[in-house]
Amino acid sequence: MTALMETDDPRAFAEEAGRALEDASALEILTWATDTFGARFCVTSSMEDAVVAHLAARVRPGVDVVFLDTGYHFPETIGTRDAVDAVMDVNVITLTPRQSVAEQDAEYGPKLHDRDPDLCCALRKVAPLEEGLTGYDAWATGLRRDESATRAHTPVVGWDEKRRKVKISPIARWTQDDVDAYVEEHGVLTNPLLMDGYASVGCGPCTRRVLAGEDARAGRWAGRSKTECGLH
Repeated sequence: MTALMETDDPRAFAEEAGRALEDASALEILTWATDTFGARFCVTSSMEDAVVAHLAARVRPGVDVVFLDTGYHFPETIGTRDAVDAVMDVNVITLTPRQSVAEQDAEYGPKLHDRDPDLCCALRKVAPLEEGLTGYDAWATGLRRDESATRAHTPVVGWDEKRRKVKISPIARWTQDDVDAYVEEHGVLTNPLLMDGYASVGCGPCTRRVLAGEDARAGRWAGRSKTECGLH
């Protein structure tokens, strides 16, 4: 059994770990995660880049990397996933929604992402991830505090109440410069769209290039109050 399954208060367990690891390096945080949860730990990746997957593979070769294929991804994103699967020492697991895009269009009407983006995200991202994480006690994300105001207080280890799992953000304290330096030093795969004006890469219909002076998340659901898909 993992430490999470043995504790009576998993929230307190996660929050204490977050305090203890606040000043730890990303590799130290991931080492704690893999030592604590073993095979019941995974990395989730949008395939914007493979930084967290690369870090995790350094401490646990063959680590599960979970990717959500919403059916709306840019070809570059699918290509990045395939390249990560081919060249990195990870086990890429692709999750898909219960309905294809065509089936969703038939039930809800075409372009649901334009009319009700929250519902579209719930169907194509949130529900598949919740099903896909059932075999894990902890999951790692690439969230960073500098990305937007809504992520400014992201803990390096916290408690995901909705999914009842430990949520680990090993690069929460990193800046974009830190990410760029790591990518350059280790030759980490990145999505080609990052070199084409996109600072954050999501589904094609809901993602645009960012403008000068905008934060990294400004190109997601531009013109709407929506800032997150619901995964975080």
